[in-house]
Amino acid sequence: MTTIIYTRVSTQEQTESGAGLNAQIDACRAYARAQCWVVTGEYQDAGISGTADLEKRTGLMTAIGELGKGDVLLVAKRDRIGRDVMLVKTIERMVAKHKASIHALNGSNEATPEGALMNTLIDGFAAYEVAVIRARTKAALQAKKARGERMGKIPFGFQADDDGVHIIPCAIEQSALRMISELKTAGYSLQRIANTLNSQGVFNRQGNPWNPVLLHSICKDLSQRLAA
Repeated sequence: MTTIIYTRVSTQEQTESGAGLNAQIDACRAYARAQCWVVTGEYQDAGISGTADLEKRTGLMTAIGELGKGDVLLVAKRDRIGRDVMLVKTIERMVAKHKASIHALNGSNEATPEGALMNTLIDGFAAYEVAVIRARTKAALQAKKARGERMGKIPFGFQADDDGVHIIPCAIEQSALRMISELKTAGYSLQRIANTLNSQGVFNRQGNPWNPVLLHSICKDLSQRLAA
């Protein structure tokens, strides 16, 4: 029998012990040797979520396209195929159209009602784990917001405080914001504001010249950016 190995890791999983691509490949190769299967291809999706749309799963789609009648798509765990129940079912149907099958080292590979039930339960728990992680992340972000702690990219006009958690006004950027506000109040166009700032050596955070696109983003919430 011939088999194609497929491996996947999300960005988060790349740093987790035992979830890396090499560990998955080694486990699948060892299993294939024990079964006397011939490995005809190895494909992977690195840094791709198990809930990502199929068009983003180029490694998986290529692997499925290479499957022939009687071939096996071999994975270390069923959640490598996906962490969304409906998505996994779609992938299973795609594999079945090639008259091939999916074989997971942690699943049931028997074409029986009991085997199908076991795999459905495994897929369900994988999806549940994703939902729990998302819920915890959302709750943590809401708690940080309530405490006034910074979240994501620091907006222009501010900088991280010494504690690395809260944000405080940045004197240099606040000065630039005041100039933008004054020029805007005077009726200057965004292009003219950009030209004025650049001619005076007042550049953006990266030290690059201003342009109308950047200024438009800044001006959308200019009053909120200006510190009292």
